[in-house]
Amino acid sequence: MQIGIVSKLEALQKAKEFGVDVVEIAPNAKPPVAKLIDYKKFKYQEARKERESKKNVKNVGVKEVRLRPFIEQHDFDTWLKRATEFIEKGNQVKINVLFKGRELGRKQFGYEVLNRFVHSLEGVKIVREPRMEGRVLAAMVVPNKKGEGKEEEIAS
Repeated sequence: MQIGIVSKLEALQKAKEFGVDVVEIAPNAKPPVAKLIDYKKFKYQEARKERESKKNVKNVGVKEVRLRPFIEQHDFDTWLKRATEFIEKGNQVKINVLFKGRELGRKQFGYEVLNRFVHSLEGVKIVREPRMEGRVLAAMVVPNKKGEGKEEEIAS
């Protein structure tokens, strides 16, 4: 039931008459909007809405996989398996290829390892192309949404 525009005193008298509280809903509106409701019930409903919205939010994190430019096949397969698990859980995966010492002179090997790694992963999309960040070659992949094709090859 809408009462219309009334003064604060009138609103407080009506609230007392019905045994409820005056709750300001939109204080920045002109004129401010208030409701005559039970305040405890109002707070409970707000908390319930917040809990419901938190249930529907998926917590997506960024997982990291560290490789080397001259990695052995078994280690490569192990990290590939870990990255696949991260992707299946819906996480983003940051792939880092770490260079040490004179390996920096052979960056093409790092690009090859990264390219092979990304193409070995099933159902991923590249969101950040490979680039050097100091001594680290980094790229980011995310799970592919349904209906999208496999991403094109990385340029080295």
